Amino acid sequence: MELVIFLITAVVAIAGAVAMLLSPNAIHSAIFLLINFVAISVLYVLLYAPFLFVIQLIVYAGAIIVLFLFVVMLLGAERAEDTRERFAWQRPLGVTLATILLSLIGYLALRNPLSRTAVADQHFAAPERIAEALFTTYLLPFEITAFLLLAAIVGVIVLHTAGGRELRTENQELRTKNQELRTKN
Repeated sequence: MELVIFLITAVVAIAGAVAMLLSPNAIHSAIFLLINFVAISVLYVLLYAPFLFVIQLIVYAGAIIVLFLFVVMLLGAERAEDTRERFAWQRPLGVTLATILLSLIGYLALRNPLSRTAVADQHFAAPERIAEALFTTYLLPFEITAFLLLAAIVGVIVLHTAGGRELRTENQELRTKNQELRTKN
């Protein structure tokens, strides 16, 4: 039964991630990301990690999605659609990197049979062990992540203030001129 639940959840998680990447609408991408986060939290239940399950739901499926939607609504979802032509080179690069990654995962999966999978110890997801690892071994990445989140919040505030409005107005004027030039050609 666990295998069936795992396979269904894995398919839902992968489908949610792929749909998030391929969706042209930022709001739809956020919904697909939420589906992915919930599916991953179910995987934590299957791994007997209830603490990680709850943290995944509260932090990622709750707070991060709300923050993402807040930023999208604050800045406007139409910005994501305007950059599609400017970053056209990223699609072939992404396909190439995804092919390399999937090839590597396939090679490692075939090289290491499932019979040699490691069994997690009983307390691997205990809050004490997570806190100890987070504030000793992984303190620098934890602090860098906190700094990046702070920088993102400050960036949103700057874009939303008067100076940010001026930048958005100039950007909108440039987009309008660019669209007028395209229609003339």
